[in-house]
Parts: sequence; C-alpha cells; structure tokens
Amino acid sequence: MMNAIAAVSADWGIGRDNDLLFHIREDMRRFRELTSGGTVIMGRKNLDSLPGGRPLPQRRNIVITRQPDFTRENIEVAHSIAEALRLTEGQEDIWVIGGGEIYAALLPYCKRCHITKIDASLPFDTAFPNLNTLPNWRLLSPGVPKTEGGLTYRFTEYINESL
Repeated sequence: MMNAIAAVSADWGIGRDNDLLFHIREDMRRFRELTSGGTVIMGRKNLDSLPGGRPLPQRRNIVITRQPDFTRENIEVAHSIAEALRLTEGQEDIWVIGGGEIYAALLPYCKRCHITKIDASLPFDTAFPNLNTLPNWRLLSPGVPKTEGGLTYRFTEYINESL
C-alpha cells in the first residue's frame, strides 16, 4: 500500500528554497518510525536536500528524476511515475516523501496520508495538495494538538476513499 507523509503549514506549504519550512523533533521521529523498513519515493531535489544528499538509512530509496544519467549510491532511479510504480509493484510499505511535484503525481495511488499540520504559516515555494478540497479524500483522524518550540501542531491522517 502506498502512503504519503508530510509536514504542512496552515496553508499547505511544505518547503522553501529546497528546505523544510519547520523542523519539529517529534515530527522527524514519527517520520523515521513510520518509514523505516519500507520504501521511500522522492524527487531528485528532495534527495539533494537530505543530509549530504545521501539516501535515508534502513529504507529502500527510489528517486524519480528527468536526468537520464543520474546515479547515486544506494538509490534506485526511476525516470517516470510509471517506472516508480513498476519498481514498487506488489510491495506493501511504500511512502511518498516529496517534493511537491512527486506528491501531486502520486497522490492518486496513495491510500493514506499522514500529515503533520502546523498551525503557522511561512512563505513557501512548494506545497502539498490541499486534501480538504480534493474529492475522495477524507480526514480520518484530526489529531491532538501538541506544542514544540512555540509551534502548535497535530498528527492527522487522511484516507483516499476511492482506493
């Protein structure tokens, strides 16, 4: 089953200048717990934003890129959405982790979205699709407000009722 995971601002922003808008320790810990042992799918720019541009440990890393000669150690490369879907065929624990274009392209294949909603807004250049306005997506769990570093956030879960 394919899922998406993201931390979004109040207006669904996720990043600016190839970096996250917010850094919340508990959110990072939750990300690691949910995705470890599974497969993560991301775009090349998202990979480049990771520490050292290295793949995430304890996960199978698939990178979607238009660059025909792109290679990186411990990365599987897909040059299209269709190719990424073929690489994950029959697998259960698949996580779409960004960026914005990758989320938008793979959202129709995701059963669930684990969204950390942060009650703050910052300028952004990359957004996650607003699940509250998309047909077939329903808020399954609104989460409980938590606070860290002066930010209030909640771990929410959405379900794609068309899958």
